[in-house]
Amino acid sequence: MVKRYKPLDLTEIKTYPLASRPSKVRVEDAASPWRAGGTLRAYLDSLPKHLAVRSLREVVQAILAARAKGKPVLLGMGAHVIKVGLTPILVDLLERGVVTAVALNGACAVHDFELATAGFTSEDVETQLAEGEFGMAEETGRVLNDAVGEGVRRGVGFGRAVGDWLLRAGPPHLQFSLLAACARLDVPCTVHVALGTDIVHMHPRCDGAAVGEASHRDFRLLAAVVADLGDGGVYLNVGSAVLLPEVFLKALTLARNLGHRVQDFVTVNLDFIQHYRPTQNVVRRPVARGGRGYALTGHHELLVPLLAAAVIEGMER
Repeated sequence: MVKRYKPLDLTEIKTYPLASRPSKVRVEDAASPWRAGGTLRAYLDSLPKHLAVRSLREVVQAILAARAKGKPVLLGMGAHVIKVGLTPILVDLLERGVVTAVALNGACAVHDFELATAGFTSEDVETQLAEGEFGMAEETGRVLNDAVGEGVRRGVGFGRAVGDWLLRAGPPHLQFSLLAACARLDVPCTVHVALGTDIVHMHPRCDGAAVGEASHRDFRLLAAVVADLGDGGVYLNVGSAVLLPEVFLKALTLARNLGHRVQDFVTVNLDFIQHYRPTQNVVRRPVARGGRGYALTGHHELLVPLLAAAVIEGMER
């Protein structure tokens, strides 16, 4: 038998006063219209107090608090951050003592070197690949491999070896080198290489043993920085979807395995797409038992300068 239904009678509905209801959105949290000629601080204050803006403000406060406590602000990044012209902003953060350690993938070293020495980088892969010439720039392959080999003999890692070479060589665009800035300021700068992923691995001067030793030395150095993140440090993963999130997770477990209490710190993934590994290995898993993870989504060339400016404004308050 088919059931027959009548519309529900609404006359006995129970209501409550609107004023008694907890609500998530309030007029005082709304944005303020912009007025021409205003300051950056006024712009930051004009933003709405919701969602990504709230996260951005909390990340800024975490960075400021970390530096006030003498805790690390570790920047891990992929090469796209360099390719969109952000090196001067990152060098400024290093010089201000905001960023206290840097972790890079191998492509970062390639683009950093080319910008510093030639003033340009990022070849047309499709065109060069068709002729078998992709990645075959002589100076890039020769110098980076020689610098790493010399660094291994001196007992330093990949990042410091290339940074020292650039400082000695004094190329015409040295101010655009993050690696050189780290070496000049004696800031830990580690380079984490997956052999076969970077153009310099195709060069006849590439010594896989030297590259592996230099990168492994840098991994151990990174683990020492990660071991100090507990109780207020900050890890920023910017533009690395696979390699740096994986390296960071291993450095973290190594530090904890050796007895370091790496809890109650802040992690941030900043990218224009939120991928699986950064979400799990940066935002969630490392802080599951103490701390806070944030995901800031946006183009690096817009969001990184905004974050840097907000931190600098916060330092001046």
